[in-house]
Amino acid sequence: MGRSREAGWVAGLVLGAGACYCVYRLAWGSEKSRKMATACESRGCPAGAGLTLLQRASRLPVVSSPSSPAEDNCTKSSTILDAQHLKKLICLLESTEDPLMRERALITLGNSAAFSINQDIIRNLDGLSVIGNILKDPNPKVKEKALNALNNLSMNVLNQREIKIYISQICEETISSPLNSNVQLAGLRLLTNMTVTNDYQHLIANSISDLFNLLSVGNENTKIQTLKVLLNLSANPTMARELLSVQVPSSLISLFVGNIENEILLRVLTLFLNLNYSIKQKENEFAQDQFDNDSLFCLLYGESTECTEKLLSLLYHHDVKVREKVAKIITML
Repeated sequence: MGRSREAGWVAGLVLGAGACYCVYRLAWGSEKSRKMATACESRGCPAGAGLTLLQRASRLPVVSSPSSPAEDNCTKSSTILDAQHLKKLICLLESTEDPLMRERALITLGNSAAFSINQDIIRNLDGLSVIGNILKDPNPKVKEKALNALNNLSMNVLNQREIKIYISQICEETISSPLNSNVQLAGLRLLTNMTVTNDYQHLIANSISDLFNLLSVGNENTKIQTLKVLLNLSANPTMARELLSVQVPSSLISLFVGNIENEILLRVLTLFLNLNYSIKQKENEFAQDQFDNDSLFCLLYGESTECTEKLLSLLYHHDVKVREKVAKIITML
């Protein structure tokens, strides 16, 4: 059945039921669901195995690791959707603009994508482009769920090759979203996954300055998620010049203080250390006169002694890991 024809069929069914029940009917049917619930109970499966498709899948966590926790066969049978069910969910996304239905369908697809087998199926059904196009949806909840779904799908190398065409838009949505919002955090998590390898890091080069701004003004969660992206970039020596050249707020220096959260401080020091390693590898390529006064390079390595003074004070930090990192940085300056 063609996609447009199937989408029309899905839309017709939607008119007669609520969003959850509609997807439930599409994917399983009430008769099959009751039989599965009975069969699961007889095998000692956990409670909830007979819930509707959306209810079952939406109870799964949206994960950020390539492999899902081990589960018994009964749990898998009620949470992993096959190609037919995934296709109908994708058709539903294409055929409706209702925010609630989109949000629930995206949650289900995103949770299904926690399983590697479904990551390939969704790609082969052209689901990546369907979800990617929904990033334009003005509803922030829908946009967040689309980013979360792509985040799970990005655990797959082949999927990353398709998701890369949306990186510019992902950066735009992340930076322009309200500060510390769920959409912003979802975008940062996706950018973290997309920059784990060096393959697509250059695609976010134009957003590096904005990321440092987020690092400066964001709350603790935003700072940590932003640092994860920047750390991925700093681990790649070919990105060092891009990082050191960007304009950064002078307030960034306030991150080198002892009373900041350890999870943030250790990441900031690791970022500094990674840049030191890159500079040492190609020392002749990094001279101060090559960088603007408001660049990251001048903030860290410029004539001002403020950064060095803050580092020296951290030598007395209560955490041994902080002291060790600071000592390494100072010996390389």
